[in-house]
Amino acid sequence: QVQLVESGGGLVQPGGSLRLSCSASGASGIISSINTMGWYRQAPGKERELVARITNGGATNYADSVKGRFTISRDNARNTVYLQMNSLQPGDTAVYYCTVRSKVGLTYNNYWGQGTQVTVSS
Repeated sequence: QVQLVESGGGLVQPGGSLRLSCSASGASGIISSINTMGWYRQAPGKERELVARITNGGATNYADSVKGRFTISRDNARNTVYLQMNSLQPGDTAVYYCTVRSKVGLTYNNYWGQGTQVTVSS
């Protein structure tokens, strides 16, 4: 199993910035099998949606709504993924979830963090 611990959420004014972090821990064999790390978000009354993800090779993709404002990065030595969020808007208000995908043989497993609240409001 993989445990994910998120941090960095909070209340910020429109136009402000926040940086989310998510650290993965668990059995070494599982941790070493992680390939993709990413962030999803879920606003009240809406479905969970992809925000950004990054492969262990550094390839990234973003939701159109955050392109140019958010940057995802990872530190493989620390098994940590980051989400730098700039120019935040009220529409970015949501619970943000970290997720990782491991591949062991032909089996993929997805793991989720507990979520961290991001509120953008004046």
